[in-house]
Amino acid sequence: MSKLKTLTLTTGAFVAGALISLHLPALAEKDTKAGLPIDELRTFAEVYSAIKQGYVEPVEDKQMITNAISGMLSNLDPHSAYLDVDAFKDLQVGTQGEFGGLGIEVGMEDGLVKVVSPIEDTPAYRAGLKAGDLIFKLDDTPVKGLSLSDAVKKMRGKPKTSIKLSIIRKGEAKPIEVTLVREVIKVQSVKSKLIEPGYGWVRITQFQENTVAELAKHLGTLYKDGNKLQGLVLDLRNDPGGLLNGAIGVSAAFLPPDVKVTSTDGRTEDAKQEFKARAQDYLRGGKEDPLRTLPLEAKKVPLVVLVNSGSASASEIVAGALQDHKRAVIVGTQTFGKGSVQSVLPLPGNTAIKLTTARYYTPSGRSIQAKGITPDIVVEESPDGAPSAPRIREADLERHLINDREKEAPKEPAKSDAKAGGKAQKSGKGKEDESEELPQRLEYASKNDYQFQQALNLLKGLQIMQNKPKD
Repeated sequence: MSKLKTLTLTTGAFVAGALISLHLPALAEKDTKAGLPIDELRTFAEVYSAIKQGYVEPVEDKQMITNAISGMLSNLDPHSAYLDVDAFKDLQVGTQGEFGGLGIEVGMEDGLVKVVSPIEDTPAYRAGLKAGDLIFKLDDTPVKGLSLSDAVKKMRGKPKTSIKLSIIRKGEAKPIEVTLVREVIKVQSVKSKLIEPGYGWVRITQFQENTVAELAKHLGTLYKDGNKLQGLVLDLRNDPGGLLNGAIGVSAAFLPPDVKVTSTDGRTEDAKQEFKARAQDYLRGGKEDPLRTLPLEAKKVPLVVLVNSGSASASEIVAGALQDHKRAVIVGTQTFGKGSVQSVLPLPGNTAIKLTTARYYTPSGRSIQAKGITPDIVVEESPDGAPSAPRIREADLERHLINDREKEAPKEPAKSDAKAGGKAQKSGKGKEDESEELPQRLEYASKNDYQFQQALNLLKGLQIMQNKPKD
């Protein structure tokens, strides 16, 4: 099998997928002349032998080697990981926008499964799971002691089967219990609607293989029958990222030809690249350019981009490019801040490693890593300035890659985590009827969507209501 490299731009380790496939001789051969650390490898061999001979129960060689590989990668940064057969398959299938499960992107914190983001139109999203929720029990199995991979496997299952999640939520004194029914997750990458004559809304939920083509189709519908838009809202809120070529193509839909969209920089030569608003940088294979039939007006329509702390990676590339080229006004709250590129290197046995190999930058050279995109106009999620959920960003993750060019965004203060967590754990031993129910989700682009309404007012030239977040 030839070694391939794929670039990944996503916040979740088990949901969104691989990007541009390239041959990778440079990374595979790098630093081979430097030799191996003999003393350290001798120590490793001694530990291996001690476990093999003296551990209380026999351990298979394959399992020990897999654990060692997984440990090496997981201790680098939050996004490098070993992908077993199931995880590698999920990553590949996820790029097509269809996979099985509950529809949540997860990580690990203090031995509990942490919700990074629920994916729109999935069981988890409809049930009201929020970023920052900590899952401490899966059915009757405590999460403590499970690896993230094992926990994810328990959440997977056949469609129409159910699983009960026990959740700790910041600010809630009692645990929350919710039963979800598994289903085949089909993520609709692009949504749109004509809000009123002259004003349109386009939402990208995740950057997939078909995102650019779907965007072109939706924009064509908005301009159908001679409709002329006076303003457009591009909604990237809670979009966790996805494919790099999708981000370049979406940017190209609104930018002049051949302007820079993003660049990457790492230790190897093939990690140093520049991507522009041109078909060769967003098309894969011999496909026809889906933007060739795009209405010309889309390049000039007044544009507002909505972002929040759930806007990550590929979403931040688009927002950063449109902001740097002054093509759009960015409205909302600070984005997630994932500005790193992961290379997916296949291994024998249909497994792989996902390794952080580069940082990416906006056209002006800003690093998004651990900082994010700062909106031109800050608008909170509600009129009183109160966020709907605790904000989790890259800078809050342990071992996150540092920003090499700018000051990082400050970490979110954990004011009452210990207190709330303690109460939740304690009350979790009580009766099931003491648990709380999850709230329903806000409908995007509705009259109750405060950020969207302010974006619409901005396009109409009306005064918008800026608010200050509460402590």
